[in-house]
Amino acid sequence: MTEQTAARRVVTNMSLSLDGRYAAPENPLDMSWVMPYAHTDVARDHLTSLCEPATTALLGRVNAEGFLGFWPTVIGMEGADPRDEGFAKWLVDTDKVVLSSTLDVAPWERTTIVDKPAAEAVTELRATEGGDILVLSSASVIKALLAADQVDRLALTVFPVFLGGGPRLFDDGLPAGRWTLADQTAGEHGTLALVYDRVR
Repeated sequence: MTEQTAARRVVTNMSLSLDGRYAAPENPLDMSWVMPYAHTDVARDHLTSLCEPATTALLGRVNAEGFLGFWPTVIGMEGADPRDEGFAKWLVDTDKVVLSSTLDVAPWERTTIVDKPAAEAVTELRATEGGDILVLSSASVIKALLAADQVDRLALTVFPVFLGGGPRLFDDGLPAGRWTLADQTAGEHGTLALVYDRVR
């Protein structure tokens, strides 16, 4: 395990529509608008680059159920893209922290259930050894960490579609601050992968 005790980064990853939404207005759990773009080289390479330095996955309960219900099935799937399979293996094998006030016991291996605010959980994780703490598409967790100015790296995949409504990732009232562009990649279908680092 990489020893980075003093500098564990909190890295958040989210897919956004061009009009700044992370979910459709009529059904926030329907991610079908993402699917035409999620299978692009840009999106796959983006996710691979984020999980490689990460040793902890931080998820909300709803996302944990979705991710951990689907991704393990990709391992060994006929015709699976090696990058998808690589991410699936990483997700299964890495330490996972799921924020939940309703789950008592984790139904997944290598998973700890934590019932406390996201910022508090992250402060405790930063004090342990390991690599990046990767927050995977859990909007409520990312919003809480942004509000607490606890995000070190903000990764976004922007897809060229207007949802015309629905929840936004960036609420009014976030702490003022500057970010620097660490990486940018444009690809097929107009998909754009952006990585910003917090300037402190």
